[in-house]
Amino acid sequence: MTRHALMNQALIAAFAAALVASPALAALKPGDKAPDFTAQGYQAGKALTFSLADARKKGPVVLYFFPAADTKGCNLEAKMFADAMPEFAANGATVIGVTAGKLDKLQQISSDTDKCSGKFPVAADPGAKIARSYDSVMTAMPNLSDRTSYVIAPDGSVIHAYSKLDPTEHVAQTLSAVKAWKAKK
Repeated sequence: MTRHALMNQALIAAFAAALVASPALAALKPGDKAPDFTAQGYQAGKALTFSLADARKKGPVVLYFFPAADTKGCNLEAKMFADAMPEFAANGATVIGVTAGKLDKLQQISSDTDKCSGKFPVAADPGAKIARSYDSVMTAMPNLSDRTSYVIAPDGSVIHAYSKLDPTEHVAQTLSAVKAWKAKK
């Protein structure tokens, strides 16, 4: 390979790494109206239909988009949300995970004790239609959901939005927002 070709490959690799490493900005901001949706999914391995409008009637909803089921970062995020479910429930919040990637794995991860543990539903987003309505798709791969978390008030307004490919802060960010919202009520 020529030196010029090697330099081009290095530049392309650096650009791709920067794209993946940089946090995306959630398109919906606090105060924006969250689009309602209905999606097919699973909880504890059982099929269900999730309605955002119905869930909002019970309290705030934590909607988190994740790129693909049964991948390292997504498994970690699912486990973190599962472990925090008692705190979300104590604050009246419903949690739903939504993905456009590896939909054939949703039933399995929904009940896996190293992932969702059956504690909250995960829903399929074929073609990333729901993610698009929230402008939460990966720039480099628009058919996959970006890692973006929203907290949505019962009135349908966005309370909090957080978008970062690193899964480690999504639970803390959304739980803090739910607690702050509850404290104001």
